[in-house]
Amino acid sequence: MISMREESVQYFTEKEEEFANLLIEIGMKRHVAKVLVFLASTPEATSRVIERGTDMRQPEISLAMNFMKDRGWIRSREKTAENKGRPTKVYELEIPVTVIIDSIEEKKKNKINNQLALIWKLRDCLR
Repeated sequence: MISMREESVQYFTEKEEEFANLLIEIGMKRHVAKVLVFLASTPEATSRVIERGTDMRQPEISLAMNFMKDRGWIRSREKTAENKGRPTKVYELEIPVTVIIDSIEEKKKNKINNQLALIWKLRDCLR
């Protein structure tokens, strides 16, 4: 007889949903926001666990991982599979989520200040 393997699946709490939605509202892509919130709430996770927990597909997870890896937000390592096959990648945040939010805030402030400077130049052109 074949027995099924039992796994627990993590899902977003209301607070985590709100966190992800706030990130989306400030301009972060949905898939990046959801993966970031998921990794902020768990010490480490495989792509498969992230797929299940965020209710997204593998291509979306890969795009989010590439985005976050380019910014130095996450790190990954390979874990040998329990049975034969490819090793699985395990992901975790490289830096605390508070530091990530600080960097997002800084970029948003710089963008706003640059836009304000352009508006001031526009006003100068009218004089």
